[in-house]
Amino acid sequence: MDNKQSTRREREKLRQRHDIIKAALGLFSEFGYHNVSMHKIAKKAEFAIGTMYKFFPNKEELYRSMIMEFSEKANSVFIEALEISGNEIEKIRNYVTVKGKLLMENEAILKLYIGRTQFANMDITACFNEDIRILYEKLLEKLSDVFESGIKAGLFKPLLAPYYLAVSLNSIISSFLLLWLRDPKQHPYMKNAATILDLFLSNIQSSKDTSTPAIKRRGVENYNRMV
Repeated sequence: MDNKQSTRREREKLRQRHDIIKAALGLFSEFGYHNVSMHKIAKKAEFAIGTMYKFFPNKEELYRSMIMEFSEKANSVFIEALEISGNEIEKIRNYVTVKGKLLMENEAILKLYIGRTQFANMDITACFNEDIRILYEKLLEKLSDVFESGIKAGLFKPLLAPYYLAVSLNSIISSFLLLWLRDPKQHPYMKNAATILDLFLSNIQSSKDTSTPAIKRRGVENYNRMV
């Protein structure tokens, strides 16, 4: 009985924490981070300010928790996108689609993070803190493994070390996503995903790619099953 009550309380705490983070994100998006107070978040989430402080000692800690939770979830989805059945070319195609689609569906938190870090160049990794950088390196390692196995299978030319191929692909994806953030109509990411793949794969792909157009559409289908 005690275990059931404990589990119930833990679920309730998780729900409350989620409600606070959701309320904070909505307010940050509407008014800007610096124009939102903890009292305003508490009112939006319908919690007493004392309850708020039990979860987060200050607004900065709330923000960090929000970003870290999303980063962990996103990283998990990105890695899963690279673990689909099929050859390495199919996995790369799926990854490009899934990564873009997930980030587009979470535009608010992406804009918040970029706005808070205030970086001016096209390198989205420049604003990573240490915890997020660790997640990013884990993703690069997984992506590197896919490129390495693709090179061994003869699907990719060994033009660069697998790690550098992973960094290059992520840099291209980030650049197109930032263009989309600036002007979604002029730079629609999902339409540009094909361009990303053409730019990248045309240089490293060998003659062993037997993928069909139907396979190229798997990205969205696999993403919808994952989330």
